[in-house]
Amino acid sequence: MITYGDFEKVDIRVGKIIRVEDFPEARKPAYKLTIDFGPEIGIKKSSVQIVDLYKKEDLKGLLILGVVNFPPKQIGPFISEVLTVGVANEEGQVVLVRPDKTAVLGSKLF
Repeated sequence: MITYGDFEKVDIRVGKIIRVEDFPEARKPAYKLTIDFGPEIGIKKSSVQIVDLYKKEDLKGLLILGVVNFPPKQIGPFISEVLTVGVANEEGQVVLVRPDKTAVLGSKLF
């Protein structure tokens, strides 16, 4: 078990996908996302393995949730700056976790 204080250390924010690119160098099929987390956090990049369920053209403009206070992670030639949050479906594919209504960019999950 963790404490509420432990949970508060994880900084999960609302971001808007502003760019989606193929990531052919990734070991597993993936996209490179550019995400706007608002003025406080800014523009960040993330690698996501969601190509089975999402088309590039459907992702642009979506609001998503991302962990913004993990250290950057080198994924092949790409540096992923945030962890885009998702959950597995019955087939093990990643389903994005996202607000079901409009939210302010950079809003913190609580």
